[in-house]
Amino acid sequence: MEKWLLHVDGSSTAQGSGAGIVITSPYGEVLEFAIKFGFKASSNEAEYEALVIGMRMAYELGARYLVAYSDSQLIVKQVEDTYEAKEENMIHYCNK
Repeated sequence: MEKWLLHVDGSSTAQGSGAGIVITSPYGEVLEFAIKFGFKASSNEAEYEALVIGMRMAYELGARYLVAYSDSQLIVKQVEDTYEAKEENMIHYCNK
């Protein structure tokens, strides 16, 4: 199975929230996306949104084996099930 790569970074400021997403195909093709969310999100929510959107985009592009990277240790550990998500909004993302 061919490996795709996904790098995500969510951001939240007083001016709004959004995400940067980079998808790399097994053939080295790099797709970069910048997304501005139409809703308020915390930094952690923005990071989860970036991950969920990036995974969906990669799937639509044909990815079936995907390795994802994030700079948020909290998100990584919750997705790996190393850390338990305790806040309701974080549990929601873990169940997606």
